[in-house]
Amino acid sequence: MSMTLSTKQKQFLKGLAHHLNPVVMLGNNGLTEGVLAEIDNALNYHELIKVKVAGADRETKQLIIDAIVRETKSVAVQTIGHIVILYRESEDKKIQLPKK
Repeated sequence: MSMTLSTKQKQFLKGLAHHLNPVVMLGNNGLTEGVLAEIDNALNYHELIKVKVAGADRETKQLIIDAIVRETKSVAVQTIGHIVILYRESEDKKIQLPKK
């Protein structure tokens, strides 16, 4: 179940994410099962997180981001440099998104 966000919703989430620090950082080992589990747990708990993808070139970084989004069933709200903002609604629905 892939979720699509309207521009308004993305803007809202970017505003919320602005003050966040990356909770998961990908190092030289790349995307491992452990890293994916960590991202998954963070999304369950926070709904909105930042992940730092360090040291990869553009294409590799995009492949890593696509894999994270696919594996965690999240949405990449925005990518700035090495930081990607991810969102996935949890059962608690902590973040109330504006209507489309």
